[in-house]
Amino acid sequence: MLLNLTIIDLAVVKGLNLDLEKGMSVLTGETGAGKSILLTALGLALGDRADSGYVRPDSKRAEVNLEFDLSDAPGVLQWLQGHELDDGQQCLIRRIVNQDGRSKAYINSRPVNLQFLQELSEKLVEIQGQHAHLTLLNSDEQRRLLDNYAKTHPLVEQLNRCYKDWQSASKELANLIKASTDQSEREELLRYQIEELQQLDLASFSYAALSEEHSKLANLGQILSTGQAQVELLYEGDPQSVNQMLSHSVNELSYIARFAPELTDICALLSEAQIQTEEAAIQLRRFLESQEADPLRMEQLENRIGVIQSLSRKHHTTPDGLAELVGKLEAELDGLTHSGDRIETLKGETARLLSDYQQLATQLSAQRQLSGQKLQQQISAMIKELGMPQGEFVVAISEIEGEPPKANGRDKIEFLVSANPGLPPKPLAKVASGGELSRISLAIQVITSSDKTTPTLIFDEVDTGIGGGVAEIVGQKLRSLSHNRQVLCVTHLPQVAAQAHHHLYVEKNNKTDITSSNVRLLTDEERVEEIARMLGGVTITANTLAHAQEMLSAGVKQP
Repeated sequence: MLLNLTIIDLAVVKGLNLDLEKGMSVLTGETGAGKSILLTALGLALGDRADSGYVRPDSKRAEVNLEFDLSDAPGVLQWLQGHELDDGQQCLIRRIVNQDGRSKAYINSRPVNLQFLQELSEKLVEIQGQHAHLTLLNSDEQRRLLDNYAKTHPLVEQLNRCYKDWQSASKELANLIKASTDQSEREELLRYQIEELQQLDLASFSYAALSEEHSKLANLGQILSTGQAQVELLYEGDPQSVNQMLSHSVNELSYIARFAPELTDICALLSEAQIQTEEAAIQLRRFLESQEADPLRMEQLENRIGVIQSLSRKHHTTPDGLAELVGKLEAELDGLTHSGDRIETLKGETARLLSDYQQLATQLSAQRQLSGQKLQQQISAMIKELGMPQGEFVVAISEIEGEPPKANGRDKIEFLVSANPGLPPKPLAKVASGGELSRISLAIQVITSSDKTTPTLIFDEVDTGIGGGVAEIVGQKLRSLSHNRQVLCVTHLPQVAAQAHHHLYVEKNNKTDITSSNVRLLTDEERVEEIARMLGGVTITANTLAHAQEMLSAGVKQP
């Protein structure tokens, strides 16, 4: 269960350190006091997406810390041990959000990614939102609720894996069958294209080397003329050649070095330069002597480069991509050549997967039918208690025959209701009013939660749209859920608040420039006053206080 919630610089909360107890706790306060920020903090710590707007103005970062006791959650402890994140019987979760919106998450002081955090959070806390009655109209949500109640998740996962394998095999089979109709023409084209490309001798192919050789031959005249000019400039007998000028400098400096020995190193450097210049000129002359025009080779290169560029444009690739293209074409040709064998293999595989899917779908339908009957009986009984004395709830499950497999089975699941006797059950959206839909949603949440192992349940104003004696029954139902788990309920109904074991109050402080909110545990006397405020509004009379005390006394007597 959740032992402690600590918030630092999150939106309207400057700092909060809140201890929580077993049983049922309610959270109340005036509109705008900041009740929602506590749920925001919980959601953030449990893996919701972070946003820079969460950081309190003039603060560098926001931080939320949760402390859990795992003595009532062996499954969570086992998960932590399996991921080497355990720390005895406790679990500490920490989430930090910086001003730029980036966040960090920690489990027992070890950094984790959001996926890990969300996976753990699902085992620790379940939050039922105030808009649950709206999502209840969605067919996928109705199926999810039934599957949660029926505990069919392992079977659904197995069925969906089988469905995905069947879908993948069926898609490949359809593509091969379609391709086989014009297979011979495609094979002939592929063979022609492969042969055409292989004539380029792609094994030793280098377009860069061909381009370099072509460029050299195309500019040979300039290479020879420029090269010969440089040979003469560097070394030939002209007194103005580099070699002659270096020789003159060496002679002159060597003479005066007799009087200035520090010039000896300079002479050595110039002598080395003269030797290097002579060697460079010799190598340049040899290179020029080895070069000769080759019109035939030039023509061959131009023809080859033209073919390469033409094929590159034809196949929409680069010259260097032609080798990879041949590999792809050969693989496709091999696939077509052996497609007949593959088609037969896939036919057998799809038939087997379809048979496996049908068996799993039949098992899933049977399990849903059995649990659906039990669920509709329990919900029908509860909505009668919640102010719909003639209400009947029906979980309609029908198998869709003759259609291909689909995800989550072949069942059509629909929640129906009849609010008045003699009228046939109809879909929720067509029959239930807003208040009735809220009661049905609450009944489903209470019943489906009673069989769960999640140690902490949070209800966020799920009692919207009800009041009077029905609200008292809602409070009793929520209190009954807290017998073997922790229940935290945000409510605006005094009838619900009076049923709680603990009462938390959210108050707003406007004394500073930046509004802040705080949460504190009410004493018995303060609790009477808060229930009276919820009952009577601005003016609280002695009768209102007496009524509040009576409601609290009745709540204490509840088991």
